[in-house]
Amino acid sequence: MIFRTVLLLFLAGTAWAVEPDEVLDDAALESRAREISKGLRCMICRNESIDESDAALARDLRLLVRERIANGESDEEVVAFVVERYGEYVLLNPRRDGINLVLWAAAPILLLAGLVAAGTFLVRRRRSAKPDALTAVEKARLAELMDE
Repeated sequence: MIFRTVLLLFLAGTAWAVEPDEVLDDAALESRAREISKGLRCMICRNESIDESDAALARDLRLLVRERIANGESDEEVVAFVVERYGEYVLLNPRRDGINLVLWAAAPILLLAGLVAAGTFLVRRRRSAKPDALTAVEKARLAELMDE
């Protein structure tokens, strides 16, 4: 019984925020709207899609998407309009071109640079950690101290 309650509470947190008055009558158009909405970020909730968000701005965006789909625009045209209006930040999965390519490549490049720097540090440390051989004077003094 407790397991079912916990499961229901968990699933309730992932319920869609789309309200019944937003749903399009045509199931195919509604399906398209849902797919587009899943890829658009709520500007208030940050890493939540507009399909999942309860924010007023997310609702406005959902209505805008549905309106443009109902007017016969393609998925690409709808997304392009929203991106033009709100910027690329509105995309949950940013494009991998232009300046975004630098951002996508920066993490692996910085990771490799960090690994090279750490490896260089460890190699230099190992080399400098080797003690020098004792001189004849030091060996004599050591023998003298050991005899005492």
